[in-house]
Amino acid sequence: MTIWLLAILLLASLAGLGYRQGAIRVACSFFGILAGAWLAVPLGRLVRPLFVALGLKDPIFAWVIPPLVMFIVISILFKAGAAVLHQKVDVYYKYRAGDLRLALWERLNQRLGLCVGLLNGVAYLIIISFLIYAFSYWTVQLATGDEDPRSVRLLNRLGKDLQSTGLHRVARAVDGMPERFYDAADIAGLVFCNSLLEARLSSYPAFLGLAERGEFQALGKDRDFIEMRQRGAALGKLMEHSPVQAIVKNPETLRLVWDTVAPNLKDLRVYLETGKSPKYDPETLLGRWEFNVNMAVANVRRARPNISATEMQKLKKWMIGAFSQTSFVAMTDQTAILKNVPQVKFPAGGPVTPPTIQTFSLEWKRLSNNRYELNFTGGGRGALSAVIEGDRLTLSGEGLDLVFTRAV
Repeated sequence: MTIWLLAILLLASLAGLGYRQGAIRVACSFFGILAGAWLAVPLGRLVRPLFVALGLKDPIFAWVIPPLVMFIVISILFKAGAAVLHQKVDVYYKYRAGDLRLALWERLNQRLGLCVGLLNGVAYLIIISFLIYAFSYWTVQLATGDEDPRSVRLLNRLGKDLQSTGLHRVARAVDGMPERFYDAADIAGLVFCNSLLEARLSSYPAFLGLAERGEFQALGKDRDFIEMRQRGAALGKLMEHSPVQAIVKNPETLRLVWDTVAPNLKDLRVYLETGKSPKYDPETLLGRWEFNVNMAVANVRRARPNISATEMQKLKKWMIGAFSQTSFVAMTDQTAILKNVPQVKFPAGGPVTPPTIQTFSLEWKRLSNNRYELNFTGGGRGALSAVIEGDRLTLSGEGLDLVFTRAV
């Protein structure tokens, strides 16, 4: 078991180091370990902007390196103080206490140093076990076998050994990571191992605004990325792809993604597994809607029962061409987008050829259980009314009813 080899190596080496350095220096190092483990994370948050300003752009390194550096700095400070204290005690016993007391002190210092060195080894083992547990919780779920780097495969092996030996309980006992850290890992593993869930992920109500951003649309249309996902490429290969790099290297985009994901982790997990969102399903307007020509034509026929068959055929033909790309997206921040809409009013002299295509931003307001009001951003146009009947959405108010069905 690799974890037992690591434990034996740590305990043996630090016990030997404790025997050589003596009780004072090793005891101060022990308290330095405790102080470092306690203060590294809060101090790391304070100095993280400094590291970013110095050029540390990678979000993972920007999260890991500052606490690690602060832990090392705190340990060095305690070791420096220990060296000064040890020197004063050593000078006293060498030059003032006499040979007998010097010999007794050296024997006590060495043996007690060995015992405290074992404590240092245990402390380091606990910290390393926590780090292995936290990082391997992600890497095991995102593993792809032999395509992963050797360091990742070693980490995964250590994580599995930690689990099989029961030392993961020790790691969890000192674990200060928020629950959402592990929730996010579960969701990442679920999506990574099931590429078909990506379509469901993009339709999650809280992500509709993100999906409309150019960088995510470019990634969704990238054939190379889609091909790599289909053949199960390693995460490292996916991260190196240029559209992914455009997202990863943009701190504002990453912050926006995390601010969107963090409050919805529990609900997102349920949505990915069942297709239902307990949090957002009650708001029936939310989601993507696709224009339905047949239902729109049926609405016109009901509204104009005397319309001739010839005119009806012209109208349907025009709708098929003009509304082929029309869609409606309602987002959780009470905004919506009406995309690729032609001139909505059907003129008396016949269809406009070619129609003028526009995209509108709107703000929605709920009036009742299945009725909404949509106002165009910036004003200047009349409001639209929206009525939902099952998976059917009807927008009215611009001279022609627009009928949509919920996108699958």
